[in-house]
Amino acid sequence: MTGLLLAAILAPICASVATLVAGWRRATATLISSSAVTVLGCGAALGLRVGPGTRFALGGLLRVDALTVTMLIVIGFVAALATWASIGYIDTELAQGHTDARGARGYGALTAAFLAAMVVAVCANNIGVIWIAVEATTVITAFLVGHRRTRGALEATWKYVVICSVGIAIAFLGTVLLYYAAEHAGAPAAAALNLDVLAAHAGALNPDIARLAGGLLLIGYGAKVGLFPFHTWLADAHSQAPAPVSALMSGVLLSVAFSVLVRIKPIVDAAAGPTFMRAGLLVLGLATLTLAALMLTVTPDIKRMLAYSSMENMGLIAIAAAAGTTLAIAALLLHVLAHGIGKTILFLASGQLQAAHNSTAIADIGAVLRRSRLIGASLAVGVIVLLGLPPFAMFASELAIVRSLADAGLTWALAAGMLLIAIAFAALARNSGRILLGGAAGAPGIAVPRSVAAALLVGIAASIALGVTAGPLTDLFTTAAGDVGVAR
Repeated sequence: MTGLLLAAILAPICASVATLVAGWRRATATLISSSAVTVLGCGAALGLRVGPGTRFALGGLLRVDALTVTMLIVIGFVAALATWASIGYIDTELAQGHTDARGARGYGALTAAFLAAMVVAVCANNIGVIWIAVEATTVITAFLVGHRRTRGALEATWKYVVICSVGIAIAFLGTVLLYYAAEHAGAPAAAALNLDVLAAHAGALNPDIARLAGGLLLIGYGAKVGLFPFHTWLADAHSQAPAPVSALMSGVLLSVAFSVLVRIKPIVDAAAGPTFMRAGLLVLGLATLTLAALMLTVTPDIKRMLAYSSMENMGLIAIAAAAGTTLAIAALLLHVLAHGIGKTILFLASGQLQAAHNSTAIADIGAVLRRSRLIGASLAVGVIVLLGLPPFAMFASELAIVRSLADAGLTWALAAGMLLIAIAFAALARNSGRILLGGAAGAPGIAVPRSVAAALLVGIAASIALGVTAGPLTDLFTTAAGDVGVAR
């Protein structure tokens, strides 16, 4: 298992270094995509070996459990689609003069480094190392958001850096407090931040310090997830970043940050009781869901629409985590995977619309179904996935979340969430209908590079397959829920 973990971490690092040295070319671009496939392959291989419980590597610095495997599969699959589509995206950017050889080199090197940082974040056993990895994703993606160096991109970059840096600084304070509480509870100083050590000493942690640490960690990592009140960076960054980067950020980075909260919650619950983190997740989740639903009704931009949809889904995931049952966490993980694939399809398709129209305004885009079968079908499938309609997997995950909230006695949160989701559903359906079926007088053609077309087709096939049957992933998600120590 150690070899598979190291391969998942080192493959994108090697791809990043190779691109930095040799520049952006077909060989290095293929190497970056291959590194993402390597992460996916390592996740799948570990999934065949993993069972209940946790195994450790490198002296306890890395951990393998079902949650680690799940996140590696999500990261690997979304990254494989996004990095493969990046080949056609950067070729188009170079041809249109939106970037140059230096910019392309930086894009490739940073994208691979971004992938490596996310892999470290989900494999690390030490929350200090996790904090460093999540902070690294902020630094790396800041340059990717500002890739085009337009005024809007640079403004979004600074907003992203400032807000997420404040959030991650708050998470650092929470990490320090958790270390202090663990050391005073008898944990060895050298390992007091290890997740397994924290879990073993959770019952002895000072409850007041644990509550303060948990609140800071929830707010800090919640900023990276895009939860209220540090949510304002998300729409700007997602709308200005290159389409494949937006797919990575929305499809997987938000979920990586949330996976940290999933691991921390049982520790705080054991020390301070289950009501504290549950209340925090419910408040932030419902507030985020409310803002997202309202913004979806008024947004005039397709990429901002997709960003607000990501906020909506992260709010729903936070509410599911508040329920905290095995069913809720398993449904949450299915939702994460289905959302990641669906959102990747939509961002890649919207990138081609942006290239064709030199705009992301919904008013400038129409009749996509008539103008491009592939882009139209991709948008249609992606939207149906996000709307949670059968036969796609988000239909099953949302039904399971509804049932888990009812079982947990959170009927008031369920009622509020259903109302907000209905508002978001109507807004997303209305805007998507305009894009797919609206007028298109004098509209330009929509060119689709081969690599983008291939990524879209694979994404569509995966969404359909996951909707028909989750197969062995169902057992993996259930095992992951048990491994994080949720209530049964």
